[in-house]
Order: sequence, then structure tokens, then C-alpha cells
Amino acid sequence: MRKALLYLFLIVAASGFQDNKTNVKKWVVTSGCSLKVDGSTNVNNFSCIIAEYSNPDTIIATINSSQSVGLSGNIKLDIQKFNCHNPVMTSDLRKTLKAKEFPKLMIRFISLSQYPDIAARNTFTKGIVMIELAGITKRFDVNYKIVSVTNNFINMIGTRQVNFSDFKITPPSRLGGMIRTNNEINVVFDLKLKVFE
Repeated sequence: MRKALLYLFLIVAASGFQDNKTNVKKWVVTSGCSLKVDGSTNVNNFSCIIAEYSNPDTIIATINSSQSVGLSGNIKLDIQKFNCHNPVMTSDLRKTLKAKEFPKLMIRFISLSQYPDIAARNTFTKGIVMIELAGITKRFDVNYKIVSVTNNFINMIGTRQVNFSDFKITPPSRLGGMIRTNNEINVVFDLKLKVFE
């Protein structure tokens, strides 16, 4: 009887280990990723972008029994690569973000509320990230749209409104304060990911 119970326990334990193994996914960041910042002044709107981020970073997704997803991994973007399509505005943004002192903007991925349905064309979910900018790290909830390109490739598009003041940054101004940048900016990051089961 004891041998039978021991044998049954070993079978259950082994199947549990297999389940845990299949619940870990690897997402590899591929070329074509970008980060865009949309903002406004009291005069007009502006859009600045870091295009063609292509470092081969890896994000590990661990699906929990509740179907929530723990994430491990980050991307680091070079602030000097921000392009606002206006030399003066580009220079002002880089200075405002303290690019010389803190040259990287880092997004660390923490979790998703659910694992995306890779088979579906579009899915929507929420998640948590930590954003490090100008020496300050803040936690943010993010809305995600996930687009399946093929069975192995997805676009994960995250959006979040943040404030310059979240990172103890004073929004840039020009002409003695006659042109003032508003505190709120909208951040959109578009990740191209290859999914490994």
C-alpha cells in the first residue's frame, strides 16, 4: 500500500514539474521596436521618438495558476536617440531628461493581468512596469494592445500617461517662459517580440 501511494505521489509530482515547465515562456526582443512620447505646449503639440531599438533583450513570462503573468526583463533606451523632428525641441527634451547625467531610460516589466491569446489577431490586457528616468524609478500601470503577426511573433504596444513631475523634472520652456511645455506626456512603446514556448 505504501509503495502504491509513493508511486502515485511521484507521478503527481512529476506531472506538476512538467506543468510548471510549460508555463514559462520566453519573449525575445527583435528589431523594429520604438518608444514615442507625445506632449503639448501652450502653443502646439509635439511628438518625439526613439526608433529602431533592436537590442536582443529577453523577457521571461511565467504564467501563474490564477492565469496572471509574472514578467522578468527590461529594455534600456538611449535618450540621446530621441528625435522630435525639430532640432531645438530635440535638444531641449534631451537636456530636460538629463541625458548627459542619466543617458538611459529603462522600462522593467513586472506583470500582466493575463497571458495574451497568441492565436487571436488582437488582444488587450493590463500590466505593471517600473520606469527609470533621470535617476528616479516609478511604478506604473500600463494598457497593452497585443497584435499577433504570426504564430511566433507578436507586437506588444503599451501606453501610459506620465508627468514630468513624476520624475522630479521641470517641463522645458522657451522665450522667458512664453512657450511652456505641459506636465503631461503620453508614452507609447512598441515591442516586436519572438515567442518561444
